Amino acid sequence: MDFDWTMAFGSFLVAIIVGLTGMGGGALMTPMLVTFFGVSPLAAVSSDLVAAAVMKPVGSAVHYRQGTIDMRLVGWLCAGSVPAAFSGVLLARALGHGDSIQDFISIAMGVALMIAAGGLVLRAYLARRGRAGADDGGGEAPEIRVRPLPTVLVGAVGGLVVGITSVGSGSLIIVALLALYPALKANHLVGTDLLQAVPLVFAAALGHLLFGDFRMEVTAALLVGSVPGVYLGSKISSRAPGGLIRRVLALVLVASSLKMFGLATVPLAWTLTALTLATITLPLLPRLRRTPASSSAPADGPAAGPPPRSQSPAVR
Repeated sequence: MDFDWTMAFGSFLVAIIVGLTGMGGGALMTPMLVTFFGVSPLAAVSSDLVAAAVMKPVGSAVHYRQGTIDMRLVGWLCAGSVPAAFSGVLLARALGHGDSIQDFISIAMGVALMIAAGGLVLRAYLARRGRAGADDGGGEAPEIRVRPLPTVLVGAVGGLVVGITSVGSGSLIIVALLALYPALKANHLVGTDLLQAVPLVFAAALGHLLFGDFRMEVTAALLVGSVPGVYLGSKISSRAPGGLIRRVLALVLVASSLKMFGLATVPLAWTLTALTLATITLPLLPRLRRTPASSSAPADGPAAGPPPRSQSPAVR
């Protein structure tokens, strides 16, 4: 089979999103392979996981150099996710095709992703109103109290889902991290999630190499596009303001959620276009409202002259 440059370009675009937000790889890459390139679902899952085993370390290395990773969370997450990921591959093989189970997991993940997107929007609104702290892209990681047991459970559930569907190493786990550690900055959240996904994806990829339907030609195209894409996205994410990352993350959450619900490609594209325009224009509305007031200030200046004259008797 000849090398597919179109597939490589598609993986490049998806990998930028992965590097920028820490999620979207399985939720976007696998549907792309199945929908646009006719790859069978099991082969798409297997090839995507093997490619992710190379792609994830590239993105996490960038965040590690920038210091945007919480190693304590990475350790506890991996304690649950690595054995669960390998077990998920065995479980998927034991269940067979399991269309009803796959549908249930997809719908449940779609709901979770949509709730997470709403939570990001609410958090940004509260921050703008001054009820939450500002979240910039730089600075040291905030002091958070690690909760070992819930963190291990998050890793175990996420690893199990990744082993079965290849989806969840970023999307599902990052949702749970948002709930457990709301004080975690956006770029630290992305960096931590990318690094914890490295051993998780390695375990799942090993299982699929042994028991799945790995296809070298698909994985090669994914790697050619995804390695530079995730590097570029991670460089932007490690230095970008937290507000920008949250907006992109919310869009990816919504896109992944709608894809989990089975929305067709064309309606999904139009929906994302509308959401992107709304994301760009809504923050500008307060400035547009203040502009007429500021422009009318010079005209009000002369009108402010009479009051001093009315006070002249008091001076006398």
